[in-house]
Amino acid sequence: MNSNTFRMPARRAAALMAAGVLTAGPLALAAPAQATEGAGDGRATAVVLRTGLDVSLLNKTLNVPLRAALNEVSAPANADKTTLSVQLDGVDQGRAFTVLRADVATARATADARKAEGYTNLAHAKVHVPGLPLLSLIEIQEVTSKAVCVAGKRPVAESELLGQVTVLGKRVTLSAGGPTRVEVPGVGTVTLDLSKTHTTSRTAAASALELRVSINPLKLNVAEVEGTVTLAGATCESPKAPAATETPEPEKSAPAKADTKPQTVVEPAEENLAETGGDSTTPYLAGGAVALLGAGGGALLLARAARRR
Repeated sequence: MNSNTFRMPARRAAALMAAGVLTAGPLALAAPAQATEGAGDGRATAVVLRTGLDVSLLNKTLNVPLRAALNEVSAPANADKTTLSVQLDGVDQGRAFTVLRADVATARATADARKAEGYTNLAHAKVHVPGLPLLSLIEIQEVTSKAVCVAGKRPVAESELLGQVTVLGKRVTLSAGGPTRVEVPGVGTVTLDLSKTHTTSRTAAASALELRVSINPLKLNVAEVEGTVTLAGATCESPKAPAATETPEPEKSAPAKADTKPQTVVEPAEENLAETGGDSTTPYLAGGAVALLGAGGGALLLARAARRR
């Protein structure tokens, strides 16, 4: 069999492959996602007591700011304090003055790359202000506050008040629905907010009690005490969660349009003959057959004429 017999299938296969290359786009491989480490640890604070009071002495001729903090701690570095009292000098006729005494006064702050937490606990505590040596501003049995911030989760803030509360010698019932006002004639007024909490997407803050104080005791040495007192405060800020970054994928070529015309390969006529089983000698053989057919016909006519004679 002539080798041209196999030429046509091979050329058609090559033509089909070329048409496929023209209409197909390149393959795009997606790169695997890469993770990057977080940017740092969280933050937390805790404080058992903080005062922001202004004390006016000697009929307001001398103003003394009363800024005190008991067991105030902060993190990233872990911290824990349990001091049971805090004193100030020079505001009670030059003597040392005790702002707070307690059986339990704990403040703790911890923070790392996963979680930040502030925690305070205060039990059997009495708070005093200048001018009222025998009367407590507030007495409490126990309060706790906690602020917890975990990376990638919603922060949580909570406070709890246990037992009785006494303000300026009066036992009071606090309401979570709003502030409680306590007024004592000849002494002053205290407004209390119970269990204040606040959270955002990454921060939390809690305080068990906040007091707004306006005291004007009938003493010659102390004219007026104004300001705020916070008990059992805690805050936190979440660590920054690890950010995942992905390598952008290569752009894919636009797919072939529906009206793309396939490529056509035209083969020579002689190879079309080869497809049906013929070769290049076929025309000569056909001519010889025609000549033989003509000669046979002529001989037949001559034989018939001889018989008639």
